[in-house]
Amino acid sequence: MAITMRDVAQAADVSIKTVSNVINDHPNIKAETRERVLLAIEKLGYQPNLSARGLRSGRTDVISLIIPDLKNAYFAELADAVMTAASKRGKVVIIEQSGGSRTRELEILHGPRMRMVDGVLYSVLGLSQEDAGLIEIPTPMVLLGERIFHGPTDHVTMQNIEASEAATDHLLQRGRTKLLAFGAHPNEVIGSAGLRLEGYRRALQKAGLDYRDELAIDVQSWHRSDGAQAMRHVLESGLEFDGVVAFNDSIALGAMRVMQDAGLRIPEDVAIIGFDDIDETRYSLPTLSTIDPGRREIAETAVAMLLERIDGAAEATPAREFEAGFKVISRESTAI
Repeated sequence: MAITMRDVAQAADVSIKTVSNVINDHPNIKAETRERVLLAIEKLGYQPNLSARGLRSGRTDVISLIIPDLKNAYFAELADAVMTAASKRGKVVIIEQSGGSRTRELEILHGPRMRMVDGVLYSVLGLSQEDAGLIEIPTPMVLLGERIFHGPTDHVTMQNIEASEAATDHLLQRGRTKLLAFGAHPNEVIGSAGLRLEGYRRALQKAGLDYRDELAIDVQSWHRSDGAQAMRHVLESGLEFDGVVAFNDSIALGAMRVMQDAGLRIPEDVAIIGFDDIDETRYSLPTLSTIDPGRREIAETAVAMLLERIDGAAEATPAREFEAGFKVISRESTAI
């Protein structure tokens, strides 16, 4: 049977009203009483009824984070950063996975669970710029990612073009001139792959090198297995290259394993840099150079913007665009 507020009150030897005051963070509660109630809640595993709480107060202190895929390490670490930022402000985060499906992204956004949350952080993958009008909902929202710019809501993202240009330049400065753009999506303009390919092209142009279509390697899904498979195809084709600008760390790690299995030395034969600075890059062999895209800054800024909208502090402010700063992290995979 579900644990009720009455059960907590009995276990803590207080009134139901006192339990309610503790849950709603009422200030006039003795520290000893608050601690006793919290211990009872933890021991019994009590879960407050957020819907009922929202009906009484107009707030649930819950925000929703909609992301494509927790299997992708970047989104898993972004979710962790968002939860940390929200927790510091007394908020709880509910995570929804869309799978990158346009239909699913819209279903979640317009579904009944939106009534259970105060606001939404929404990282789209299936939607496009043409869908900007479909994301207007009554619930306050901050958009994440690179699919919709200058839409109807606040938008927090990263400097994809500039960061990819810096990653490419990092390899060019080390004498590498035949660089794979690893993770390209043909014909994509807006989106992580399209923007990072543009940064790659800009770095080549600045260095006086021609862009070569055959060096732009299509990797549709950005998981480690996809990077491994794409690199096998590259090696089987006999394409010559001495550097890899991978559009995320997961496909870089997959590609590294395949290259090493084929007898290529990293970085002596091929230097490689990733993008995202996921935790595993610090422990790969060799450690992976990468781009830190400002994930923590993205999370902190997005949560702060969302809470301003929820509290009405930014009610008259037009939709805002924010790009986090980035850093090139040089490690063993490019160190010569």
